[in-house]
Amino acid sequence: MLPKILGMLSDDVAIDLGTANTLVYIKGRGVVLNEPSVIAVMQDRGKERVLAVGEEANRMIGRTPDAIRATRPIRGGVIADFEIAQEMIRLFVRKAHKGRRTGSPRIIISVPFGATAVDRRAIREAAETAGARQVFLIEEPIAAAIGANLPVTEPTGSMVIDIGGGRTEVAMLSLGGIVSARSIDIGGFSLDEAITGYVRHAHNLLIGDATAERIKKEIGCAMPPPDSSGKTLEVRGRDLRSGIPKSLIISESQITEAIAEPIGAIIDCVRRTLENAEPELAADIVDRGIVMTGGGSLLHNLDAVVAQATGLTVFVAEDPLTCCVRGAGIALEELKTLQSAVE
Repeated sequence: MLPKILGMLSDDVAIDLGTANTLVYIKGRGVVLNEPSVIAVMQDRGKERVLAVGEEANRMIGRTPDAIRATRPIRGGVIADFEIAQEMIRLFVRKAHKGRRTGSPRIIISVPFGATAVDRRAIREAAETAGARQVFLIEEPIAAAIGANLPVTEPTGSMVIDIGGGRTEVAMLSLGGIVSARSIDIGGFSLDEAITGYVRHAHNLLIGDATAERIKKEIGCAMPPPDSSGKTLEVRGRDLRSGIPKSLIISESQITEAIAEPIGAIIDCVRRTLENAEPELAADIVDRGIVMTGGGSLLHNLDAVVAQATGLTVFVAEDPLTCCVRGAGIALEELKTLQSAVE
């Protein structure tokens, strides 16, 4: 399955190619697309034909016959399926431009900190094959920091925690670059998996990924609620003993218990990053605090838990979901000023 060339699109494009969602920013228009990083394909005479991409494809997960597969070609922020990923990039850019054909764009894509040369080359080639005139890369912590309005180009220390769907990256930045950083393969999906596992083991109920995500968003909390159970939610799934559908009431305190392990891993990553800080950098971070970005930062009271663990001021950036793509877009628009942050 080879993608058709993008054609005549010319507006510069920034892409946050995430494990959970892909966001597209167009110069002068801002964030124009935010959809699940999912593409559905069907076997047709030995070839794969695209049926849907984004939200439409996401609704097919777990509901497709054998001839159709709905898949996430991005894992941990890097490409796991090259041909499928480049087709997804092409379709998302086309969708963001609403089908207009005006020339090939320059594209900047955020990549995880520590991505290998092979990973970076795959992302660059996928964008080029999809029709980009010129491709730039920017590391996700830098893009997130720019999007959160941190002074990344100044000789002062800033710290960002970017929690995505498949990965958490913690970085200290100064003078347009990363001074120290750590990343772990734990993010929003890890929380969903922890919730699924808890419900299965504690209640013998099998729930789907979408249900686990809804539980996380509606009653997920990083610290125990002030009362005994907190908010509650009715969930439905399949009883593992009888095999028939069943519903139960689950509480906020149970979910806090369920996600304690991945939350602990994120806290440990933050602490280890701080341990490597030079004295001057540490002093700047004490003054400025830590900024949290990414969809995972929206988990209730996670900022309070990080603050409690580090003794530092912690706050969630404005519109944390779009920080990375907005930062990448700003870097492309101000390429001369932010050239040191872009590859």
